[in-house]
Amino acid sequence: MLIRNNDISIRNVESADCQQLADWWNDGSVMAHAGFPNGLGTSADIIREQLSDDTDDTRRRLVIEYQDKLIGEMSYTNIGNNTAKMGIKICDPAYQNRGLGKIILSSLIKELFSRGYEKIVLDTNLKNLRAQHVYETIGFQKTRVNIDAWIDQVGVPQSFIDYELTPETFNDFS
Repeated sequence: MLIRNNDISIRNVESADCQQLADWWNDGSVMAHAGFPNGLGTSADIIREQLSDDTDDTRRRLVIEYQDKLIGEMSYTNIGNNTAKMGIKICDPAYQNRGLGKIILSSLIKELFSRGYEKIVLDTNLKNLRAQHVYETIGFQKTRVNIDAWIDQVGVPQSFIDYELTPETFNDFS
């Protein structure tokens, strides 16, 4: 997959990207919002292995480039019933709070709807107010709040919100 929108590109993760992904995923400051304040403890080689199972029809890990610089990552998974589950992280803090998230999300969402998906779901930590604002601006609807649903790697209970989006509620910022 390759999506271009002005200075933004969303593309399949390549072998050369795996070290950057490992660096981000092992950085507790990047992963804390996802419940991994100590990072994931993974390697570029493990990520490379995992990529071998990716296909456009099942699951795809993607990187986000802005002005030819890697700034984050996305993924989507086909969970059946014409529904995709997606995730996004703008990992480089210099590119957060600049309005890029709405554009990046909209670009991938538009592509997924064009490929026949009828619903897109995602979740975010209840404390991640910035993400909630972006998702709701795009048109995602809250479907459930899960209080103290799991314990993170340092023993802190975490709560999260489930969201869903259909073409009818989608506000396209791409």
